[in-house]
Amino acid sequence: MKDKVILAYSGGLDTTVIIPWLKENYDYDVIAVCIDVGQGDNWPVIKDRALKTGAAACYVVDAREEYCKEYIWPAVKGNCVYEDEYLLGTSTARPLIGKILVEYARQEKAVAICHGATGKGNDQVRFEMAMKAFAPDLKVIAAWRDPKWTLESREDEMKFLEDRNIPVPMKKENSYSCDENIWHISHEGLELEETENEPKWENMLKETKLPEESSDGEYVKIDFVSGEAVAVNDKKMSPLEIMQELNAIGGRNGIGVIDLVENRVVGMKSRGVYETPGGTILMYAHEQLDHLCLDRDTYHFKQHVSLRESELIYDGKWFTSLMEGLMAFQDKIEENVTGWVKLRLYKGTMRGSGSSSPYSLYNESIASFATGDLYDHKDADGFITLFGLPSKVRAMMEQKAGKGQAVINSDKLKKRPTE
Repeated sequence: MKDKVILAYSGGLDTTVIIPWLKENYDYDVIAVCIDVGQGDNWPVIKDRALKTGAAACYVVDAREEYCKEYIWPAVKGNCVYEDEYLLGTSTARPLIGKILVEYARQEKAVAICHGATGKGNDQVRFEMAMKAFAPDLKVIAAWRDPKWTLESREDEMKFLEDRNIPVPMKKENSYSCDENIWHISHEGLELEETENEPKWENMLKETKLPEESSDGEYVKIDFVSGEAVAVNDKKMSPLEIMQELNAIGGRNGIGVIDLVENRVVGMKSRGVYETPGGTILMYAHEQLDHLCLDRDTYHFKQHVSLRESELIYDGKWFTSLMEGLMAFQDKIEENVTGWVKLRLYKGTMRGSGSSSPYSLYNESIASFATGDLYDHKDADGFITLFGLPSKVRAMMEQKAGKGQAVINSDKLKKRPTE
């Protein structure tokens, strides 16, 4: 009996090539595992392709609800955004995919797991970090880094399949490198490899209309309980249903398309176009509710935590002690982030149109310009005296010593007209 290898199989060009390549170079029985995180692929066709290409078996796993609930929702709760713009679409899915691959490796008693991530990308790190966390004993075959892999381009891969009379699952002119799931769609390659080029939007966007072609706008209301979305426009839904609904709404309103040059884990910069229509809406709405429900110290500290958490997710460090601790922190401070947020969407833009929470820290009596029972304008006298005391004491010392910033500032004072 041959040893088994688990292959992360998408049915795309790379993994279609890898099935015969593994059989020719390692003589394994290849067990293809397709993990549905919302790609919208035709899985029966892809499964049939895997088997016809030489896989001994092919499993299709519907992990969409698990992905939304256990990976997207924590990222939203944490306001996790990498380098100010990227909403971590690929990054949040890879840990789950890696974990499921290990689960099948254990069930099939496989000796290795194989993936088709390139040696220049982030995904090789993310896949293998998950594998190390759950199965440090298993061999990992990264085809693009393997000494037996002699293919250097997509054209080489296409020829490899043609030489073996295997249908090529893509056309060269449409060969963006894409990753799609329920949270986002990424596009890399072709004209995007030169930063001077404008993206060819008409060839690229799959889910999101350009602002100039989008609808005339609409309102969307999202309800949250403890930082997690539970309803859209007053209709309770599962996490998966919420993402599907928000993607449709965001897509027709041109929301969530960015063109970004980012810093990869492996040290280089890369350029990609990301579509995240529903995710952009959800992130914006959640942060609006955070502003309403979190006190100043907590929100400001959360900003530091969110930055670090975003880096961990991007780097593939989901299954680490630090990540577990940061998510526990977010769970705790989000306990009272419950309420609703309404947004106005129009031609690729969003703006807040009201929010409410039973745990709101906004108090009209305090915030109003009129003096209320809870706050008297005169109360600020003592506060400013104490708040500014260190600055005042330092300035008095410098004046007495005849040096320092206070003296310098005095020299800069101008004589102004009095008429």
